[in-house]
Amino acid sequence: QVQLVESGGGLVQPGGSLRLSCVASGSIESNYRVGWYRQAPGKQRELVAMHISGGSTTYADSTKGRFTISRDIAKNTVYLQMNNLKPEDTAVYYCNAHSPLGRVNYWGQGTQVTVSS
Repeated sequence: QVQLVESGGGLVQPGGSLRLSCVASGSIESNYRVGWYRQAPGKQRELVAMHISGGSTTYADSTKGRFTISRDIAKNTVYLQMNNLKPEDTAVYYCNAHSPLGRVNYWGQGTQVTVSS
């Protein structure tokens, strides 16, 4: 069983930056999709960014140009660099890894990101 552990969340002022990390306890297949979701209070969980096998990535419209996802397969780690943070980015951020057809799905426990002055 693979466990995902996120780190790097915290409190940051608007316009600031944070880098989230997600380390997998076991090996994740290279063709798995790995990425980040977030859930704000009273809202549904939404996709933030996803790294798809082959190097392609996808982002939510609200994060394009500000967030960058990267993956280090050798370290079983995925990162989310978040720049120019806005109050509306405040949420619990969850790491996710799943097989291409979604039959296997792993979630981390979440890390809180708060953007406030």
